[in-house]
Amino acid sequence: MATAQDVRPEQQGSKLRQSITGPLLYLFILGDVLGAGVYALMGVLAQEVGGALWAPLAVALLLALLTAGSYAELVTKYPRAGGAAIFAERAFRNDLIAFLVGFSMLAAGVTSAAGLALAFAGDYLGTFVDVPAVPAAVVFLALVAALNARGISESLKSNVVMTVVEVSGLVIVIVTVAILLGRGGGEVSRVTELPAGVSPGAAVLGAAVIAYYSFVGFETSANVAEEVREPSRVYPRALFGALLTAGVVYVLVGLASAIALPTQDLSASSGPLLAVVAATGVGVPGWVFSLIALVAVANGALLTMIMASRVTYGMAEQGLLPRVLGRVLPGRRTPWVAIVATTVVAMLLTLVGDLSTLASTVVLLLLFVFISTNLAVLVLRRDRVEHRHFRVPAFVPVLGLASCVLLLTQQEGRVWVYGLGLLLVGVVLYALARLTRRRSSAGTTAP
Repeated sequence: MATAQDVRPEQQGSKLRQSITGPLLYLFILGDVLGAGVYALMGVLAQEVGGALWAPLAVALLLALLTAGSYAELVTKYPRAGGAAIFAERAFRNDLIAFLVGFSMLAAGVTSAAGLALAFAGDYLGTFVDVPAVPAAVVFLALVAALNARGISESLKSNVVMTVVEVSGLVIVIVTVAILLGRGGGEVSRVTELPAGVSPGAAVLGAAVIAYYSFVGFETSANVAEEVREPSRVYPRALFGALLTAGVVYVLVGLASAIALPTQDLSASSGPLLAVVAATGVGVPGWVFSLIALVAVANGALLTMIMASRVTYGMAEQGLLPRVLGRVLPGRRTPWVAIVATTVVAMLLTLVGDLSTLASTVVLLLLFVFISTNLAVLVLRRDRVEHRHFRVPAFVPVLGLASCVLLLTQQEGRVWVYGLGLLLVGVVLYALARLTRRRSSAGTTAP
């Protein structure tokens, strides 16, 4: 249980338990960033930049660090559940903007969880047991919800184990390729090869947009800030430490992949890292990577649903969603109504077929959120708080904003249609919520 020393002045009055320590937060962010996507990423990147896989990964890390700087300032300044939606409400003083930012987070998070559940129930699970995908995905989401409701500390301790497993799979890739090099195998010269007839700058930028998808998980951490002990001290260290760790691992995996396999072999494989390990001849069993992928997907779903439930809870506390969504379990002090609501929506979304388009739409929505957060840093510079907090130079959010706009220009037209359609749904829900609140207020004051 949190003691008086654990609850800082900026957290007084919180209904949530401050049980997240620095190491737990670091592993929370690292586990979310080092998600299931990296196990298929290298094949896609190889189509764009050939063997120079490390370059777009390094660029994507730099772009992610810019927006992460904005999150570090705002989270330590306003450590409340709700994340970007709370920042938008404070900065722009407009309920509709705050609602749309929070709704974008919800739509992105719940859709991601649905996709991860289907990925868990697909070929990876099929390696061990043959069951229908959708029912298995629904059961999987129910188990994730149960762990989420049990408590943030229990959830993050489970994340510690799953993160270690995730990282171990990537370490296996790096070590087996190192053994291959030690035996005189592999081809180091491939790490600088680009596809014929392409501009190096354009190729790296185009691939960096894809690689950026692997770093956006850090925003999830903003939604558990209210449950972090000493967030002003702990959060920046955990955030930047986790991103830098993930970046180094990604670059090493990119180098290893290019050394072990030619570009065409990487591009043709749906499981490129499994193909890389097999090419080394070290003899790691194939089922090991299927198990690691299952753990990676499960961890991503758990962290995503923690984020979605905390965004829902935070918006309910701000009056942007019905107050019932802000209820917490008396003993566990977890937002159980928000957990049930987001889980049910995720279960329904498992019935949607085109997950690739939905995944791209998730990224589009998160870029809207990142734009709002970078702007909020600049607007809220005039707002003073009584406690000390992290602060970035003014040029960091400006560059972060520019990087998000640049990445938006790389999205396809159909993705824009889906994304704007979801935002329109959000506007309708917002209007209905306001109408309900007005009728409730009128009914209360009429007598």
